[in-house]
Amino acid sequence: MSGNRTLTNTPAEAASANPFFRWFMPAVPLARVAVFRVFIYVFIIIDVLTISGDVIAHGWTPEFYQPLWLARFLHIPAVSVLGAQTLLALIIVFSLLAAAGILQRVSGWAVAITFGAWMFYTQGYGYVAHDHMALVIAAFVLPTIGTARFRDVGTASARAGWALRVVQIAVVLTYFYSVLMKWIASGNITHWANGAVIIWALMRRGAEWSKPFLEMPGLLIAAQWATLVFEFLSPVALFLKGKWLYGVVAFFCLFHLMTYIALGIHFLPTVICWAAFLPLEKLVPKRFAAPRALA
Repeated sequence: MSGNRTLTNTPAEAASANPFFRWFMPAVPLARVAVFRVFIYVFIIIDVLTISGDVIAHGWTPEFYQPLWLARFLHIPAVSVLGAQTLLALIIVFSLLAAAGILQRVSGWAVAITFGAWMFYTQGYGYVAHDHMALVIAAFVLPTIGTARFRDVGTASARAGWALRVVQIAVVLTYFYSVLMKWIASGNITHWANGAVIIWALMRRGAEWSKPFLEMPGLLIAAQWATLVFEFLSPVALFLKGKWLYGVVAFFCLFHLMTYIALGIHFLPTVICWAAFLPLEKLVPKRFAAPRALA
């Protein structure tokens, strides 16, 4: 028997003549999921210890808790210090298990629930950051795939393709929705594009090397228009392949690198999710990817 075959997890994942379903649920190697899973779960640990590491401190000020609408719907109360410490410990333990591929469904769902709660608490105190949207969605869709191992390079699954596609959609919508919110907040998108957004950002938090650009308002306004254009066109990444897709991924990663160098804004939770667009199975060493002999 050949190791290069496509497995379907459910009848609904069988090959379909419908072009939309072929696009929405492409059969991708399970090894791709195995590598992506490591990226996501290791980053979640980094995230809760650094980027969103304010939840324990929030436990001291429950009176300032302003739950998001979903947290209000679920009746999630303010977190205590002990509760936040327990939540942190659970996230780290289950993320390590999930990254290692141990009890993949159980550990994955445990991460999704605990990390989801952590997000309610870190964003329930007056500031809501949209850079975590794709990361949270990745945490919730990965457990739906089931077992995915590094050696499954030749085993493809439409269920895995669906999960990665959902993460991809969340990534590009992060940018597309950003344009919509700029439009809503400014009342007229040209007001935002022709405004002093970048000038204000450079004045408030710009690196020293970037300060000379304050003398070039025309260039900064052009940069604002360019930002709107590529954010609005970001969904195009869902339909690209090969070098064109890799070019788009590299472009967005370089854009975030530049904003970090210039303004200290990294957007790492979204950047790590751009990996969902890449053939990560190629990172698996051949000695691990070789199919096992069949009895």
